[in-house]
Amino acid sequence: MAILQVRDIDDRLYDFLKRSAKLRNRSISQEVITIIQDYLNSMQSGSANATDEFVALSGAWNDEKSAEEIIADIRKARTGSTRFGGRNGIFD
Repeated sequence: MAILQVRDIDDRLYDFLKRSAKLRNRSISQEVITIIQDYLNSMQSGSANATDEFVALSGAWNDEKSAEEIIADIRKARTGSTRFGGRNGIFD
């Protein structure tokens, strides 16, 4: 098994881990491993379907402006780019 050593941990965090481990009848190492496992598992258990996540956002953006006003704002905010140099090039 791999060994993970953590140095310079804040005293308050260490005391919290110590109390948490004691409440659950675990060693501090076991408590830290459990916390890390729970955190990493929770990250993976999110919605597996990106389409469902996208559909859940439906209606999340409400604006008083009409579509035409929004488009006009976007066009007004655009600026010409000279990133690729002169005119009549492939990116002009």
